Amino acid sequence: MSRTTIVLVGMLALAVVAGLAPVAMPADPIKIAYIDPLSGPFAATGENGLNQFRHAADQINKAGGVLGRPLEIVPFDNKVSPQESLIQLKKVIGDGIQFLFQGNSSGVAHAISDAVQKHNERNPGNRVLYLNYSAVDPALTNDKCHYWHFRFDAHADMKMAALTDVIRANQKIKKVYIIGQDYSFGKAVAEAAVSMLGKKRPDVQIVGNELHPIGKVLDFSPYVQKILASGADAVITGNWGADMVNLAKAANDGGLKVPFYTYYAASDGVTAAIGAAGVDRIRLVHESHPGNPAAPKAIGEYIAGYKKVYPKGDVNQPRIHTALTMLTLAIKKAGTTDVDKVAAALEGMEWTNLSGDQVVMRREDHQIQLPVYISVHTNKNITYDLDNSKFGLSLETKVDRDKVAQPSTCKMQRPR
Repeated sequence: MSRTTIVLVGMLALAVVAGLAPVAMPADPIKIAYIDPLSGPFAATGENGLNQFRHAADQINKAGGVLGRPLEIVPFDNKVSPQESLIQLKKVIGDGIQFLFQGNSSGVAHAISDAVQKHNERNPGNRVLYLNYSAVDPALTNDKCHYWHFRFDAHADMKMAALTDVIRANQKIKKVYIIGQDYSFGKAVAEAAVSMLGKKRPDVQIVGNELHPIGKVLDFSPYVQKILASGADAVITGNWGADMVNLAKAANDGGLKVPFYTYYAASDGVTAAIGAAGVDRIRLVHESHPGNPAAPKAIGEYIAGYKKVYPKGDVNQPRIHTALTMLTLAIKKAGTTDVDKVAAALEGMEWTNLSGDQVVMRREDHQIQLPVYISVHTNKNITYDLDNSKFGLSLETKVDRDKVAQPSTCKMQRPR
């Protein structure tokens, strides 16, 4: 056999061996469940939230992922139903997903939180972590708190404390009408409004305190007529999604022109529905800078980047970026996706969010501590509008973190 033949045979053998060798594959993704409404009356809210999670995950993945692994957001449609959410939770656990986010409806949050706690107690080798980015019933981090639940939004009482401070300063307000959805969050909003106004403005009369079925009222004109008949000169509501859109439309059609103090009267179709009628009249309490009139650099760049990918959507929940980032930092600190170690790393974590605010995951109750913002609906000096409507939110007041903080009744039981 010639030297040339030997070389060719050797090269062929190497090629065969190389063909049999395993091909390098990307690392398995860290799967993160998203359980929220993707169908039904609140689908717009759920889809927008899903897109924001995907965008935040994309940014993390472009920076190298976590522990060399990419993040993958896996959606589960709960139709904003507690019962359906429990079905989806079983699928999440069955698929081996260790981390789950949910935010829309505190009723759903209570069902998921309770189920996660029971599952983790019974299955210490197969625990999951519930990361709540938007369900704000205060009870979730008070008497219903537990180690496996973390909340990344200011709860209803924290937000109401800020709203009622604004109302206290407006001496023109003498009569307030409270309207909300008939479930745990709507009830918490009403209770906090009555209690805090009673202490801060005992001269203010509550002329209406009404709850309506969640997601089932298409025509709010009868409710608007009640508000008009009451003589109210201000309205407080925690309505969100389709219920806020329909309330806004009915208020416009009925000529209700009093100030509204709200939790979720922006984006997902709400801003477009309010339109010109809400200028300087609709106020919103939320957890981040609205981007107007002068956005902090980080949040301005983030909003602009998001709009390039999702031109019909809005970054109306920057806390999604906060929550996903803090989870990834906890995984990095733990050096593993082991739920016990990630939870321990998340407790007490401090981080500077897109608004430039330092936030803290309070160890005693897993309730994030952060400033809140009061913004007004307007079309003046708007750089970042909502619903592509040329209307948006403009900052009026920022309430510092220590002034927003509320005491907790949580008695945290930690695993051994």
